[in-house]
Amino acid sequence: MAVKTMQLRNIIEAALLAAGRPLSIDELMALFSDAERPERARVREALDALQKEFSERGIGLKEVASGFRIQVKQELAPWIARLWEERPARYSRALLETLALIAYRQPITRGEIEDVRGVTVNPHIMRTLQERGWIRMLGHRDVPGHPEMFGTTREFLDYFSLQSLDELPTLAALKDIDSLNVELDFEDEGVPRPVVADDGGDSATAEALGADADDGILRAATDAHAPVSEPAPDPAER
Repeated sequence: MAVKTMQLRNIIEAALLAAGRPLSIDELMALFSDAERPERARVREALDALQKEFSERGIGLKEVASGFRIQVKQELAPWIARLWEERPARYSRALLETLALIAYRQPITRGEIEDVRGVTVNPHIMRTLQERGWIRMLGHRDVPGHPEMFGTTREFLDYFSLQSLDELPTLAALKDIDSLNVELDFEDEGVPRPVVADDGGDSATAEALGADADDGILRAATDAHAPVSEPAPDPAER
């Protein structure tokens, strides 16, 4: 027996809230038995209806690389953040610059990152990005030494509310990066936190990738032919 439209919408909403992660349309369809399974078009219609329904509420339905998720809207973050007493740890400028270079110029090797930044990449930065699930090793460059090449992951896209790398902000969107001063957090193991992102994605990504990052580094990240001269970095950031 086919599931009624309102029931379908309620099941999808409940599943997205319970999952705590993005769910694809295939995963949503798998919730139903063979006899009651809705067509893909009906599931998509239910998702579109939920998205419209949430437009005037504090939560929104966002499509990211792994599927769909319900998340807190960005403009409410100052209030929602007060649910946790501890201040979120800031990512270092060096880590953000490294992540930006990988995101915009992948596949890229550590040596190529060091050529742009002008300093050695701290192994802790690469390890942190890999443990976070934001980057992975894609293979080896076919040059002497066969260095590892790195690129971003689906988890990277999900975290920054992107469906694909095509949605990364342009250099023009990053030009005022120094004024953003955004704090991002490493979530404590076992402590769930609401996903907070805006409906558009571009501004949130620009903030996330660029807080405290040097404009010259970001320019090099978005232009493979741009020569970069970086100021002497703080030793603590290496």
